[in-house]
Amino acid sequence: MYFKNKTIWITGASSGIGKAMALAFSKYGANLILSARNEQNLNEVKKQCKSSEKVKILLLDLADFESFTEKVKLAISLFNGIDILINNGGISQRSLAINTELKVDQKIFEINYFGTIALTKALLPHFVNKKSGHIVVTSSVTGKIGTPLRSSYAASKHALHGFFDSLRSEIYDYNIDVMLVCPGFVNTDVSKNALVGDGSKQNTTDKATANGLNPDVVAIKILKAITNKKQEIVIGGTKEVLATYVKRFFPKLLSKLIRKAAVT
Repeated sequence: MYFKNKTIWITGASSGIGKAMALAFSKYGANLILSARNEQNLNEVKKQCKSSEKVKILLLDLADFESFTEKVKLAISLFNGIDILINNGGISQRSLAINTELKVDQKIFEINYFGTIALTKALLPHFVNKKSGHIVVTSSVTGKIGTPLRSSYAASKHALHGFFDSLRSEIYDYNIDVMLVCPGFVNTDVSKNALVGDGSKQNTTDKATANGLNPDVVAIKILKAITNKKQEIVIGGTKEVLATYVKRFFPKLLSKLIRKAAVT
């Protein structure tokens, strides 16, 4: 019953992990604010939720920082407050660094890093004033381990860890929790929508992604971690979880293994 009548704002809610979380939260009686750029897809998610009257749609472009102040005011007004912000929106990459135009690196950071921290900063005064709140950030295993074809994506996720680890210590006295979620391969459209070197979409699904975890399974693990107020969780297959420990204790060994790993 932890989520009953809590108001939860999810970005990137139109598909994948965001959609799976929305459906899971709805089963537990939460009020939901679903955000992304695609209104049609958001409405489809809303229809699948258990109680559609407890779901509101709020269109949001993570690259449009200037709109965030008004978007936050509107979000707060929808259910008279927000309890949990889930920063789930983002974009991935499938290109070698040498072949990636700088504009692509900038776009990945604009959405994954700056969009996420800008929205968090816009909402943060609300949490501080009511002395409670929970910020959840969908990072990635590549937020802990850099892999081929993900140079800027991994960098943007590493940056999120630095920012939110620092923020956690700054807002502790206001009873605001921060959790970083690090999924491995999940069977979503993330690889299909990933940017290649010239900034266009890959438009194909990687084998590793197709064989990844079911997003519904990932969502349940995230909900459990929120309930238990975890600070960071890694969700993935055995190899992905093990890799985070190898990175910590045997970084040179991981470097060799990563060169041979199947990341697509």
